[in-house]
Amino acid sequence: MATDHKATIRWARGDAVFTDGRYARAHVWAFDGLEVPGSSAPSSVRVPLSREDAVDPEEALVAAAASCHMLFALDFARRGGFRVDSYEDAAVGEMTPNEKGKLFISRITLTPVMVFSGDKLPTAADVEAIHHRAHEECFIAHSVRADMVITPRFTTA
Repeated sequence: MATDHKATIRWARGDAVFTDGRYARAHVWAFDGLEVPGSSAPSSVRVPLSREDAVDPEEALVAAAASCHMLFALDFARRGGFRVDSYEDAAVGEMTPNEKGKLFISRITLTPVMVFSGDKLPTAADVEAIHHRAHEECFIAHSVRADMVITPRFTTA
């Protein structure tokens, strides 16, 4: 089943000359009526031409991978009869040069921490299985070239 997923990206030059390279990289991402500030990463283009308080494309890719993984993990935990109280992931994307010397996100490391409670609590093997299956099913993981490493942790209440 093919589906479309849309985003609108808006940028305007404003008063900048543009041709001198000194133009703002800040822009807006719009999704289903929600607007998110976007920018180049300050490590790529220095502030004030980029915004530290905006999402850069590299962060967005990492967040998309982590979010996709989480949504599948939550569903598989539910299907396993486990009650999840919270989920947090401090995901990291590493940029390295590819075979042509161009930077790319070569590795995404997810470190999800799940907190479980209730009568049925998972074992470490259950949690590993949930995350393995989530990675196998994640649409974003299938869409990127980067290696994805998942090192889950969990606690029970």
